[in-house]
Amino acid sequence: MPSSSTAILSNSTVFPDRKSAVKKLKLSVSDLPMLSCHYIQKGVLLTSPPSSFSDLIFSLKRSLSAALSHFPALAGRLTTDHDGAIYLVCNDAGVNFIEAKAKHLSLDSLLSPLDVPICFRAFFAFDRTLSYLGHNKPLAAVQVTELADGVFIGCTVNHSVADGTSFWHFFNTFAEINLGKGKISRSPDFSRDTAFNSPAVLKFPPGGPTETFAGNSRLRERIFHFSREAILRLKFRANGVSFPWKRMDNGNCDAVENFGKQSNDGWKIVNGKQNGNVSDGKLEISSFQSLSAQLWRSVTRARKLNPTKTTTFRMAVNCRHRLQPPMPSLYFGNAIQSIPTVALVGELLSKDLGWCGALLHRNVAAHNDARVRRGIADWEKEPRLFPLGNSDGASMTMGSSPRFPMYNNDFGWGKPVAVRSGGANKFDGKISAFPGREGNGSVDLEVVLAPETMAGLEIDPEFMQYVSATV
Repeated sequence: MPSSSTAILSNSTVFPDRKSAVKKLKLSVSDLPMLSCHYIQKGVLLTSPPSSFSDLIFSLKRSLSAALSHFPALAGRLTTDHDGAIYLVCNDAGVNFIEAKAKHLSLDSLLSPLDVPICFRAFFAFDRTLSYLGHNKPLAAVQVTELADGVFIGCTVNHSVADGTSFWHFFNTFAEINLGKGKISRSPDFSRDTAFNSPAVLKFPPGGPTETFAGNSRLRERIFHFSREAILRLKFRANGVSFPWKRMDNGNCDAVENFGKQSNDGWKIVNGKQNGNVSDGKLEISSFQSLSAQLWRSVTRARKLNPTKTTTFRMAVNCRHRLQPPMPSLYFGNAIQSIPTVALVGELLSKDLGWCGALLHRNVAAHNDARVRRGIADWEKEPRLFPLGNSDGASMTMGSSPRFPMYNNDFGWGKPVAVRSGGANKFDGKISAFPGREGNGSVDLEVVLAPETMAGLEIDPEFMQYVSATV
């Protein structure tokens, strides 16, 4: 395992290159619960740039300054008024920019170990910092770490200011500007006339909230890679349909390309029967729901829980398109809700994958405009923090999304080699989904588990048959 020694060379403040036209934004029903969550920490591992490291630092600072002028919320600070309402003041106070060095680490030394090396945590600012502390700390930071044969660009953003959709919108724009494009392709929307806007107040004790989970547990962290073919095999199995192709000698799937062109989720299943017209509709249980169902079953089995115990699988869902009328797709802020799906351990393990996948599917499909609004109304009656953690030892939480454009972060010399996260918001049962680097429907799952549970998962044949040997 590579050493975690990373030297900080400088820490400066980068300001927007224009004054903000946005003055003050009230935190919404979706923003406020995130104040007890750590700052989001996601970053990209890149090969060495063609320029010198000092030239790269100069270019990135200039690009970050330009990006902040489009995202003034990130250069502001939080403030609480006399009634307890919390606002984001866009005062152009700036963000942290950190230059670091870890030249004893190579790309191979970071990517070859089975478990994710702990040294990635040193590539981010504000380690384990609660978002409430954005009252007196910057709301974002960028750390650029020079490696032996590459560079890691780590982005840290206050979670009460942005969800994953908004985080990657900013990070992509930062890269896009550094790439040399004169005009950004997508401008954020800071409107606050949405269903999530509310007069409800979440009260905090002096000094703010504490973590909702124990942060000192022993944990293992691994990236499991699933090819497009493996995902499709899971999906067909969950929907009770035979996988329609034989493997070819070169390791590719016959007709996969045609299938992908016709429909990303191509075969319609009605009452368990296959409809041969690919364009007719979609599989009832999606690819991601099938993968989530398999992981839920296998982790629950590895935990060796009592069959009468209840297990919970939480998924954070983007509500922008679920509301009617829809919110702007480029709305900047949090627009997420947590969907818990519960089952008895014994039932989850005795039923097949399709039963588990159908549970997840029904819950996600039912989360429509009425459900979103009901969730908002319930929260307004009883304001509360986001329930991160695994207090009963039987829960899992899925975050992030393979739909996020993580590999679009080309800063000028090619797309990332890998995407990795810091130590933020990690506990036994926390899962983050990333797109696979090759795209085309592949998925990487960042899985955080107690060591004994991870050991059980690694020998679970039902799960491991779908995992690629290398990421």
